[in-house]
Amino acid sequence: MESTGSSGRLWELQFERSSTPGGAFAALTDSALRSAELQVPGSLAAAVVKWPVELAQDDSWRMESVLSKYENQITIFTDYLEEFPDTDELVWILGKQHLLKTEKSKLLSDISARLWFTYRRKFSPIGGTGPSSDAGWGCMLRCGQMMLAQALICRHLGRDWNWEKQKEQPKEYQRILQCFLDRKDCCYSIHQMAQMGVGEGKSIGEWFGPNTVAQVLKKLALFDEWNSLAVYVSMDNTVVIEDIKKMCCILPLSADTAGESPPSSLNASNRSKSTSAGWPAWKPLLLIVPLRLGINQINPVYVDAFKECFKMPQSLGALGGKPNNAYYFIGFLGDELIFLDPHTTQTFVDTEENGTVDDQTFHCLQSPQRMNILNLDPSVALGFFCKEEKDFDSWCSLVQKEILKENLRMFELVQKHPSHWPPFIPPAKPEVTTTGAAYLTWPASLQLLK
Repeated sequence: MESTGSSGRLWELQFERSSTPGGAFAALTDSALRSAELQVPGSLAAAVVKWPVELAQDDSWRMESVLSKYENQITIFTDYLEEFPDTDELVWILGKQHLLKTEKSKLLSDISARLWFTYRRKFSPIGGTGPSSDAGWGCMLRCGQMMLAQALICRHLGRDWNWEKQKEQPKEYQRILQCFLDRKDCCYSIHQMAQMGVGEGKSIGEWFGPNTVAQVLKKLALFDEWNSLAVYVSMDNTVVIEDIKKMCCILPLSADTAGESPPSSLNASNRSKSTSAGWPAWKPLLLIVPLRLGINQINPVYVDAFKECFKMPQSLGALGGKPNNAYYFIGFLGDELIFLDPHTTQTFVDTEENGTVDDQTFHCLQSPQRMNILNLDPSVALGFFCKEEKDFDSWCSLVQKEILKENLRMFELVQKHPSHWPPFIPPAKPEVTTTGAAYLTWPASLQLLK
């Protein structure tokens, strides 16, 4: 799902349906775009105006003028959003099941509780002179934010936490939300993610793929002391248990245990005793598994295993979509994937005088969109959250039972670090320097979090 063009040129205006490929309009030329008038077909079941833009690759950044010209065309036509069908089937949302026929309101409430991040406009320019909107290029970054936000909700509030409009929320909720505001001093802001992407070979304003956004989150998490996450991004479709245990088992510093070595294995049952004795505690794990499930389209052989991942209690959903159109997939109904769509442009929201954030635009209150799983681009990234070691051990058992039983496996789970791989070194916060022109972009963004 990486962008096919290196310049990130995306001058194309089209309607895309939520469950079928293609759209109601053909691609328009630059000149035609300027004179085009949008017409919404009355028969369209689920229409969204897509508005990618060409980002200037110099310091002129024409974003604001283009935004003001077309901002009235950036919208979701809620009248066309398709409702859930009347069926006895189960709906799975991030490890929880809902019976659609009798629990529809509970299902919609569960979906609306997820933090929904979309394109924003009128935030401070990225890097001081860059774009002040991510419309047209930031959809995968927004999806990455949604997956990480779900991990933080599970970390601090639990999977069963629910959100109600205009109801006072726990202080942890407000603090989670503030991590993602579109400001350069927020640890997972569009500013931080875009600038960190430069270290992954992505220019600011260029479209990210699922693996790139996973690598960016892994690096940014090193500077987030409050959430204290261990982020593991699998390599070559392989999850290594030994490496994850090495990264997540942290030894508390104390004079009594300074010269001692932790036991070679530590299971969940004796974890609490060992922690009090000075042995390693478990650092909450965000596990991201980037995958390629086919060549040009998803191979049907992976469909059942892919759906099983949404049933796991540890599920954070998946990042994916279609070329240059990223979605955050949170569940499924039959052979249709349920997703949150970031392709709506809203105005930047900042903290209020009392230090809280007006969160009304951070929750999607409409029926979610769906697409047939076979229309999914084969480049995806699965996400899982394991707050405790027993959660990870349980996840490993589920993978052994549901994923590794297939002849053509979606990914591998191995106990030991492969001998032909370079040694595994748990990621650590780097020493930030500002010397040398080559370090102006990446470390400068990191300094904001120190």
